[in-house]
Amino acid sequence: MPSYSTRRPAVFAAATLTVCALALAPVTAASAAVVADPITYSADDAALALAPLGSFETGVFDESAAEIVTAYSDRLFVVNAQAGSVSVLDYADPTAITQEFEIASEGVANSVAVRADGLGVIAFEAPVKTDPGHLVFFNAKATDASTAVLGEVTVGALPDMVSISADGKYAVVANEGEPADDFSIDPEGSVSIVKLNPAKAWAPKQKDVRTANFHAFEAGGSMTLPEDVRVFGPTPSGADKPVSRNLEPEYVAIDGRTAYVALQEANAIAVIDLNRALVTEIMPLGYKDFGAEGAGLDPSDRDGGVNIRTVPGLKGIYMPDGLHAYTVNRTTYLVSANEGDAREWGDYVEPARVKDLGDDGLAPVCADSPFAALTGDADLGRLNVTIANGFNADKGCYDELYAFGGRSFSIWSTDGERVFDSGDAFEQITAAAAPEFFNSNHTESNLEGRSEDKGPEPESLTIGAIDGRTYAFIGFERVGGIAVFDITDPTASAFVTYINNRDFSVSVEDADEPESVLSAAGDLGPEGLTFIPAATSPTGEPLLAVANEVSGTTTLFSITAP
Repeated sequence: MPSYSTRRPAVFAAATLTVCALALAPVTAASAAVVADPITYSADDAALALAPLGSFETGVFDESAAEIVTAYSDRLFVVNAQAGSVSVLDYADPTAITQEFEIASEGVANSVAVRADGLGVIAFEAPVKTDPGHLVFFNAKATDASTAVLGEVTVGALPDMVSISADGKYAVVANEGEPADDFSIDPEGSVSIVKLNPAKAWAPKQKDVRTANFHAFEAGGSMTLPEDVRVFGPTPSGADKPVSRNLEPEYVAIDGRTAYVALQEANAIAVIDLNRALVTEIMPLGYKDFGAEGAGLDPSDRDGGVNIRTVPGLKGIYMPDGLHAYTVNRTTYLVSANEGDAREWGDYVEPARVKDLGDDGLAPVCADSPFAALTGDADLGRLNVTIANGFNADKGCYDELYAFGGRSFSIWSTDGERVFDSGDAFEQITAAAAPEFFNSNHTESNLEGRSEDKGPEPESLTIGAIDGRTYAFIGFERVGGIAVFDITDPTASAFVTYINNRDFSVSVEDADEPESVLSAAGDLGPEGLTFIPAATSPTGEPLLAVANEVSGTTTLFSITAP
């Protein structure tokens, strides 16, 4: 019989919060993508309220037409992967956002950042993604595409995320180096550091590019790869640097002269010395205990509805996507959105449902494991777990199970110690806010469409300071919406509010012509977020910009007192 407990109260880390619905006044906007009645849910003592102001619509469904967004002056720069470009949007009037022009180059745009003086940079992967990519530098003040581009430099394969240091001296890009889709080649993952002139908005030259690699962590190298750094799966390039090819840098957070880079599939963070362009450390993040009080999950889409419970022995692999750094009392902390991500290339498929272990050449769950009685669909049977962890070679079976992601956000010290995790707060919040669409997917409206996978799937986050408090804004890729937590005290972070600009009565994937109902659905699949402080906002108040890859919308939210 199941040996886990069902839990309904919302428990966040060590603190229990009372939550209630927060009613916000309707916002009239020019964009139809701002739904009439966004879903809101807040703590009783919430210091902030969010409300959608306006949205720019591409009209493109599920093609990543709005992925990453950053702001400069009264412009938003939005990565449109579908068009292979960055859209330049005028948001001087946040209720009526308009497009000015696009900045394009060869390949696919993945990320964009802009320095305080207007020097911008876009990361482009090559037309063949395993080839070296490049960075395009541009003038964010330019009036048209013909005068915007300043120059470009070559970097590693699949540059996925680019960031600029606070002092403006470096652009740092995570070169993910994903394998070819058929797994015929696996390029090295790396981090390129581009030296910039902090006093001039000029494009750097190729000589200004240095690349930090992971060669020292190969067998016989000068650094030891920690045991819990996940290096696994086929090695199509053989013995040619299998660690370097396996690691896939995902996201960059910069603090002074140090960059912290999420290695998502490896469940680790690399530490980069920017002055030396050197990887000095790889920190494994360990595993989440889904059996701990306040850290449960709903692991099944066939258990009759919302059923968040702890499962003794079940582990979660944090696998962060978004990563940010912030400082409290001169101490730096890292904040991660624990999305999870499986490797599926060619014939290699990392995830398997628990009930399928023992079939199709996969090893079974050990008969003496606590999970042996939990393989039914209503228990753990449909939960996706990794085949790369938990296998007991002596027994020839899985005596441990590891699910993808933490369904949470975490705060870490810079030596890799976890000081906070939001536990099961995300599922508790979304279950209370919209129980009939709990763990819905993003392309269609459903109940528990993602419970057996990664739940709400926290994708990315941004951090902002308001009235002396520091807040994390976390986007949920699947069910949608933004959760706000006060992280002023990292060890006692607290839920503030949640908003979802989505109309679940519109299920876009189920429509005969999805684009015809897309506008009415609101925001689907938040991918990138940026906080706009009051000092640089056209409204004089802080704003939040969110790029939504499934609905192709870029939406601005006001941030005010409730």
